[in-house]
Amino acid sequence: MTVPREAGSSSNHDVNAMKLAAAEMALEFVQPGMVLGLGGGSTAMLMVRRLADLLHAGRLHDIVGIPCSDETAELALNLGIPLSDLDAHPTIDLTIDGADEVDPHLNLIKGGGGFLLREKIVAQASRREVIIVDESKLSPQLGTNWPLPVEVIPFGLNTQSIFLESLDARVELRLAKDGYLFHTEQGNIIFDCNFGPIADLAVLAGRLDSRAGIVAHGLFLDLATDLVVGTAAGCRHIRRGE
Repeated sequence: MTVPREAGSSSNHDVNAMKLAAAEMALEFVQPGMVLGLGGGSTAMLMVRRLADLLHAGRLHDIVGIPCSDETAELALNLGIPLSDLDAHPTIDLTIDGADEVDPHLNLIKGGGGFLLREKIVAQASRREVIIVDESKLSPQLGTNWPLPVEVIPFGLNTQSIFLESLDARVELRLAKDGYLFHTEQGNIIFDCNFGPIADLAVLAGRLDSRAGIVAHGLFLDLATDLVVGTAAGCRHIRRGE
């Protein structure tokens, strides 16, 4: 796995082309009759649009989608993709989702779009979790290029900030585009926590998991089974453990 190129080395057009190529390769793993987890974020949106094309062309059929966000659900419904939920389908055959940062062991930081709680629930319910990214998301160590999103309930907000700072994080409340406090689809708040390169992912994840009031964090450890990377030279498929 390679270290990402310097920021700004690819145009937005190039990056979108890499993301689309990765999405198309990941959709090759989808078989008719599958229950398919549909991720959130810009890369997953490209995948959902391409999935709709394949369904309308008859190249795929009998697919049921489980969306990770209201945004994904709205797009999928508008494109005619049949949807259901985890109550009806508690086991998902395959999920295709994006990530903000990926290390050489296929551990992830996710949550840049604010959907980390639902994305983790869907990932944990999936037999196979395929992550699609462009090459800029590759990292030698999580936390090098991206802060860690931590989702907390509104009650006791300041106590969570103090706790996160005690773990040596530089903590910022996430704001929405209008400048007001960002709220997740569950009505929660996100702290973006800059830890720098994270030396022990499992220890940090355990500390966050054990804290009352923290409902989710963006460390996705041992959940991704496959990684599809879009690069300027084409796509690469990497399985966990390779």
